[in-house]
Amino acid sequence: MRINKQIFISLIALVSLLSCKSNIKNNFVDIFDGKTLHNWHGDSTYWHVENGSLVGTVTPETILKRNTFIIWQGGQPENFELKLSYRISKLGNSGINYRSELIKNKPFALRGYQADIDGKNKYTGQNYEEKKRTTLAYQGEKVIINTQNNPNVSGNLRTNIKKNCWQTRQVIHNIQDKETLKKAINNTGWNHVHIIAQGKDLKHYVNGILTSHVIDNDTINRSLKGLIGVQVHVGPPMSVAFKDIKLKQL
Repeated sequence: MRINKQIFISLIALVSLLSCKSNIKNNFVDIFDGKTLHNWHGDSTYWHVENGSLVGTVTPETILKRNTFIIWQGGQPENFELKLSYRISKLGNSGINYRSELIKNKPFALRGYQADIDGKNKYTGQNYEEKKRTTLAYQGEKVIINTQNNPNVSGNLRTNIKKNCWQTRQVIHNIQDKETLKKAINNTGWNHVHIIAQGKDLKHYVNGILTSHVIDNDTINRSLKGLIGVQVHVGPPMSVAFKDIKLKQL
């Protein structure tokens, strides 16, 4: 059977295109170019690019009244891996949000999962849900998250939070002790974060060490896709820098 030459060429082109799309999906892609804020949206009072890094700075003149984010505009990933490096000042407080949503009438504010970062390493690597269920997993914990009782009752979400922690959670075991985790973190230089979000399974790694693992069985409150952003937090003057921000869709 003979195949028309034009059809054959078209088939080859289609196979090449599908292969290219597959390679993009299966490999990490840079989502920050290291030179500009292209595809990132935030308050220029706090965010700029410097020496190949995305830098967030709070000065004595720009003290925050609420947390603010710079948000990636390239999509709302569902299942993915995110890798980046960060460096933070001693009094800094920050985080990497994912599967998050914008908060109405509050510019550059996000609600959703966060890989926590702080200069004193009290919280670095834990899973904290910004403006929602608060702490889901502390440093070194593997947990199962369940919904609150009577989830349809108005205002009941807040009643399930005590001392900034979600109450209907089950700690399966401790992955690492906190001191081991802290020793693995560079207090003055760069550290590497790796987030893996696949379905209800959420893992945070810092410098190759699993720092928290959440299995989110809360079908009422969990999020399976959403925005990515990085944060500067209310508090004293601080700085945080991010570089080599790479995303891989799963």
